Amino acid sequence: MAESSHSASELLEIVVRGHARDSYPPERALLSLSIDFSGSNRETVYTDAIGVQGRIVESLNSLEARGAVSTWHSESVRVWSYRPVDAKGKPRELLYVTKIRVTTEFVDFDELNSFIDEWATVEGVDVAGVRWDVTREGRAEHERELRRRAVDDAVAKAQAYADAVGRGEVRAVQLADPDMLSSGPERMARVTFAGAPADAPTLELRPEDIDIAVSVDARFVAS
Repeated sequence: MAESSHSASELLEIVVRGHARDSYPPERALLSLSIDFSGSNRETVYTDAIGVQGRIVESLNSLEARGAVSTWHSESVRVWSYRPVDAKGKPRELLYVTKIRVTTEFVDFDELNSFIDEWATVEGVDVAGVRWDVTREGRAEHERELRRRAVDDAVAKAQAYADAVGRGEVRAVQLADPDMLSSGPERMARVTFAGAPADAPTLELRPEDIDIAVSVDARFVAS
């Protein structure tokens, strides 16, 4: 009976890291707004701020009912006062400030553009930014496929090493998540507005695709 050219004790161990990366169209947009009012009358400042918030909430409820918005939150409010000073350091009249934050997740990007067009020029409303991402379900599905591709990449690398030294087919003996999964860079669109006239062109945001990357460590043996 012919003996194998390599005994069990001569198994070649190969350790590699497999990678997979791909880009996917964004599926949701996270919009951040703040409502800021300041002035010398505390009550007026506060009521002006909650008045605008109420109108925004009414609009978001309507968009949510139509399926354009998946969720929204308004859970942060600050009310404070401060006394500014003039150029000579002399104290001026006490000012009161109210700030309310609103965050919402749009899944209809045309409605997002229209919403920003509507509210960006309203007094007291600041558009803080838009973050683009895939849905949580979409990310999980993409990462499952990328993990398979990362393992395929690891197998191909290991086999190339084995072939280079005249060994046979590799066999995986260990797979490990290196804890290097990447959520991909968040795409941030920051926009500023300056009181556009009524016939101004409408906003059109065009986000980049979302990058998702997965890595896997793998240990192989080859006879």
